[in-house]
Amino acid sequence: MLAEYLPTLLFLIVATGIGVALLIIGNLLGPKRPSAEKLSAYECGFVPFEDARMQFDVRYYLIAIQFIIFDLEIIFIVPWTQVFHDLGARGLVTMGLFVGMLFLGFVYVWKKGALEWE
Repeated sequence: MLAEYLPTLLFLIVATGIGVALLIIGNLLGPKRPSAEKLSAYECGFVPFEDARMQFDVRYYLIAIQFIIFDLEIIFIVPWTQVFHDLGARGLVTMGLFVGMLFLGFVYVWKKGALEWE
C-alpha cells in the first residue's frame, strides 16, 4: 500500500532538492556588492520619513475582516445554488439563517462606524 505513495514522495524529494539547490547556487554565484543605497528601504522613490511599524486604525482591520467574510459568503452561496433543488425547504431555511447572520454582522459594523473612512 505504501508503494502507491512512492511517486508522490519522489516528486516531493526532487522538488525540495531543486529548490534548495537553486537557493544555494544563487547565494554562492550571485553578485555581492552591497552599498548604502541598495541596503536602504525603498518607498516610492522617497526617503522613508516614518517608521514602518506605525499603528493602523482599527477600522482598517474591520474592513479587511468584512471583506474576507463576504468572500466566504460567496464561496458558500455559489455551490448552494447548484444543489438548491436537492436540499429543499431545509436548505433554504439554513441558507436564510446564514445570510441573515452575515447581514446582522454587516449592520453591526455599519452602526459602529467602521465603514466611514476619514
